[in-house]
Amino acid sequence: MADGAANIGFLGVESSLSGRRWRERAADAETVRRHQLSLGLFEPLARALAARGVRDGEGETYLNPTLKALFPDPSSFADMDRAAEVLVDALERRRPMVVFADYDVDGASSAAQLVRWFRAMGHDLPIYVPDRILDGYGPSPALMRRLKEDGAELVVTVDCGAAAHDALACAAEIGLDVVVIDHHLMRGEEIPSVAALVNPNRHDCTSGQGHLAAAGVTFVLLAALNREARRRGLFGDRPEPDLRQWLDLAAMGAICDVTQLTGFNRAIAAQGLKVMSAWRNPGLRALMDLAKGSGPASTFHVGFLLGPRINAGGRIGRSDLGARLLSSDDADLVSELAAELDGLNASRKEVEREVVEAAVAVIERGMNVADEACILVAADGWHPGVIGIAAGRLRERYRKPVIVVGIDRAANVGKGSGRSQPGVNLGRAVQAAFDEGLLLAGGGHAMAAGLSVRPDAIPELRAFLNERLAAESEAAAAEDCLDVDALVSTAGASRSLWQDFQRLAPFGPGNPEPVFAAAGVQVERPMALRGGHVRCTLTDLSGGRLKAVAWRAEDTEAGRRLLSGGGAVHVVGRLKPDDWQGREAVELEIEDIADPRRA
Repeated sequence: MADGAANIGFLGVESSLSGRRWRERAADAETVRRHQLSLGLFEPLARALAARGVRDGEGETYLNPTLKALFPDPSSFADMDRAAEVLVDALERRRPMVVFADYDVDGASSAAQLVRWFRAMGHDLPIYVPDRILDGYGPSPALMRRLKEDGAELVVTVDCGAAAHDALACAAEIGLDVVVIDHHLMRGEEIPSVAALVNPNRHDCTSGQGHLAAAGVTFVLLAALNREARRRGLFGDRPEPDLRQWLDLAAMGAICDVTQLTGFNRAIAAQGLKVMSAWRNPGLRALMDLAKGSGPASTFHVGFLLGPRINAGGRIGRSDLGARLLSSDDADLVSELAAELDGLNASRKEVEREVVEAAVAVIERGMNVADEACILVAADGWHPGVIGIAAGRLRERYRKPVIVVGIDRAANVGKGSGRSQPGVNLGRAVQAAFDEGLLLAGGGHAMAAGLSVRPDAIPELRAFLNERLAAESEAAAAEDCLDVDALVSTAGASRSLWQDFQRLAPFGPGNPEPVFAAAGVQVERPMALRGGHVRCTLTDLSGGRLKAVAWRAEDTEAGRRLLSGGGAVHVVGRLKPDDWQGREAVELEIEDIADPRRA
């Protein structure tokens, strides 16, 4: 459309079987035309590029993001040069140091980068990762004292620490130096008294890189460390570390922390996946073998095969397993750690399934979902390691912000994790609840939050969040549209079409995976699969036959409509490669369905 406005009600769908409107992704017609001419793209791909905010003249860098073109000046980050000076000083003086990491993929991959850089410089850097249940999240005064008593003179926190004011104040009091490398939102403008605090989301940072994961910030720190070490002449008797070899670790954090894959962060993900595809990191290679993955690394491998296994240690096992795996070159140790993480991941899936099923039962028995601006569901004994995943599953189901709280009656505390709907700033609401005295602890960002609460305060917290988020949730529901990139026939949904659109990869927030619509298709041979999935074949007047699958859909209205088989439907979804028995075809992962008679 010439003015770039979105086509609301695409294919006439004002309300799909999931209750959403469909719309054509908005794109400026002149920008589309210029992309076609300058980049030699066919119209649907040029339109998708323009719809992702890529302006004329930016297309080549977007399609081929490089570090050379997009790497920021490390000095543009507040305290980055100071952090490099402190760390290289400690290296030269051989001060006892510890890297203190969060227990997720971003923390593990950040820690592994630092460990590997210091190892290349001849210094072993031990890792400490707090236990999710015993220690809680991030640094605490008790942990700072313990590290000091164990001999540490300098602690480097990665993917945590920026908001740990009590812990940092304690460290200053006992003479323990701390360098913070973080990316989480900070409260107010007060900067804690530390040796250095690098966070692109601190109020005085001018880097413009606030969308980076901690692993991306750490990768920039490595460049600053190389620069500082070079300035001091430390590469006279050893080669300067080639940072590109650790891009796979930076990409792990960027993708698994679900950060905006735009600008420099997009270059990290794209180039990191290329480095990862050589599978030189022993830990990643071992996990990939256990997951039975193959081929060049992709966001699917990272997000669905590798990431969940690395996270499993922090969720229901030993919290340091992931960081140790990614930082080790010991073949026997890596094999042992990978096997343990793989087993923990299998257990995590079962625990997660039980929590989700129990939460659905509580929600549908005890509340009118339509009246809730934010669904808060709580019960005794839900494992704190899976409540975040459960919240994400429930958000997908109910299309509202969801907080899942597992209550520990013995400790008289509930640990909660929330996932939000686009347009609803859950982290800000949780922070407001903390400021009101309703929480023991709480924070996060727009799309995710964590909290601790006394069980008897949960009803008041639920009421507060529903009132606080009512207007945002109402506006978000009105804008809960499914954006479509192109209309295709079953014959036109080909491998070559998928390959053309792969030029936009890697996909993630800020660069959504292309969504295709097919109109008036017949559903043939529908079949319910184990796990609640539905598989079928789609046909239309073009004569094509397109394999399709709807994940976890059997007990939804869309799944029931597929299984009934009768009458034509409109479908939208994402094309995926289908290489079964070397066929090099595609299948459609169905996102939504509309009945033309009801849409």
